[in-house]
Amino acid sequence: MGKSGKIGVVAIGRNEGERLRRCLQSIPENVPVAYVDSASTDGSVDYARTQGVEIVELDLSRPFTAARARNEGLQAMLRKWPRLEYIQFVDGDCEIEEEWLGAAERFLSSEQSVAAVCGRRRERYPERSFYNCLCDAEWNTPVGEADACGGDAMFRTDALAQARGYDPTLIAGEEPELCHRLRGLGWRVWRIDHPMTIHDADMHRTRQWWLRTVRSGFGYAQVWRKTRQSLGRPLYGRQLFSALAWTAGVALVGILFGMLIGPVGLAIAPMLWLLQFGRLAMREGARSALHTLAGKVAETIGVLRYAWSVIVSTNPGAIFYK
Repeated sequence: MGKSGKIGVVAIGRNEGERLRRCLQSIPENVPVAYVDSASTDGSVDYARTQGVEIVELDLSRPFTAARARNEGLQAMLRKWPRLEYIQFVDGDCEIEEEWLGAAERFLSSEQSVAAVCGRRRERYPERSFYNCLCDAEWNTPVGEADACGGDAMFRTDALAQARGYDPTLIAGEEPELCHRLRGLGWRVWRIDHPMTIHDADMHRTRQWWLRTVRSGFGYAQVWRKTRQSLGRPLYGRQLFSALAWTAGVALVGILFGMLIGPVGLAIAPMLWLLQFGRLAMREGARSALHTLAGKVAETIGVLRYAWSVIVSTNPGAIFYK
């Protein structure tokens, strides 16, 4: 556990209920905590107050994003505890593993060029739904130097100050974008082989998965545009190309072949999808293959939603899937 007095925790949440209770109870008593709430109606704020944590209630007259919540939590922590050297961010639907804070602090203390460290986030109930199982596989990222971390990670406060925190305008992908800027400033990001958090996706319906995937597509487009002119190549170029190629690209190929050889040519598009489905099904199973391909459609919808928001100059809020 973190007992050095150098660590603080920022938890963010919205109507997390029992998940928030587990989250706050998993943090050692001697570690200062700020809880950032986004208009919960389930008593989350009242419960957090009983735990003696610093409360930040977001003003929702401004669009909500997780990035903005983390920034405001960080600012509240440093106003009250200005000497903190490390901040652990955690989502309110996650429980911090018992030995994680100490392990992360020791790693950052020994690796002075590392700005952020994360460990293994795992699903609490991967066996309860196909979508929970997908999340558990998503969290199992390679160990070693990484391009980015996820929502749960420990950061150096001086590195966060140098990078000016998260970009509060980003709907999704705020962690990779922050890590991208940190790496541009000469910092490194690391994933160590250690249990970090237990996540409770509680995702049982296709609609939840669909909205989450639409949000990913929105985030891909937004972060790609934000990083296009920054150091290195823009983020999420491969994901954007894949989504658009398997939707608009395949449809365009079908139309072109239809114009060239007649109605038979229109069959090219569904044939390409069937061939890709067969290839993926042999590798990962039919159900996963179906969701991979359907996910391209959802991601493309997210990309188009972002493009429309740029065209009409709107400032969209978060896309919630719970």
